[in-house]
Amino acid sequence: PRHRARGNRRRPYPRRGGAMKRAAGFTLLEVLVALVVFGLLMAGLSQGARVGLRAWSVQARQSAQWSDLDAVDRTLRGLIARMDPGGQRRNPLLRGGPHAFAFTTELPQAAAAMGTTRADVALGVDADHRLVLRWRPADHVVRFAPAPPPRVAVLLDGVAALDLQYWRPPAGVQAGAWLHAWSGRRLPALVRLHIAFADPARRWPDIVAAPARDRP
Repeated sequence: PRHRARGNRRRPYPRRGGAMKRAAGFTLLEVLVALVVFGLLMAGLSQGARVGLRAWSVQARQSAQWSDLDAVDRTLRGLIARMDPGGQRRNPLLRGGPHAFAFTTELPQAAAAMGTTRADVALGVDADHRLVLRWRPADHVVRFAPAPPPRVAVLLDGVAALDLQYWRPPAGVQAGAWLHAWSGRRLPALVRLHIAFADPARRWPDIVAAPARDRP
């Protein structure tokens, strides 16, 4: 009976702690796969961030350029609209050429701190491909000494050329026409400025402004 009892004694179940510990870990292959996947994700995120930053930089640069062009557009329209039309005893002080022109105009009221807003201005493109506005206060008297050097304001960079045209309205049998130069006893009806940039992708519509020809 004792032997039978010993024979019928159940063997204890094997401990599963070691197997559970082995199941909770990672094999070397699994770690390598996880690292590869993590590296691919990081590479994708990095590439996406670079593309996003590049797109943001291009958009910011374009916005700045458009803002600069819009400011130049408003400035030139205002100066042309306030051109001095001359009077009964003198011709308007306008010397218009195909690529540059000079005239007398009224500066914005912000320039009143100089003592006068009346100024002689000249617009053209310099040797460094910059659209430059040169101006000095207009004289009301005859000078016996050399005039002071003009002040220079750079309006735009990267300008290849400035093309100017002046609209002559029809008079009698003479038809209206765009001219490449202007001189006479009256101001042109319109002035058209075409700014050509060195970068062909950079464009801006022509600026067409009307001088106040009957302003006293």
